[in-house]
Amino acid sequence: MDWHNHIKVDPDICHGKPCVSGTRVMVTTILDNLAEGIEKPEIIKNYPSVTEQDINAVMKYAADLANERVVAFS
Repeated sequence: MDWHNHIKVDPDICHGKPCVSGTRVMVTTILDNLAEGIEKPEIIKNYPSVTEQDINAVMKYAADLANERVVAFS
């Protein structure tokens, strides 16, 4: 899973915070939902522009950050 295909940073969208590509749904929103125990289907229902692959990419992105890897955006 290459999260770069699903997560983008654009200074003109959500003040440059990481978002699901093509949306204004911030990575933190997805992570907050997952941390609250909300299941993927419910997240997708609440944010129809987000796919299961997007949610998986958000988790991979967070794992990379937690592993203190350099996280570069192209």
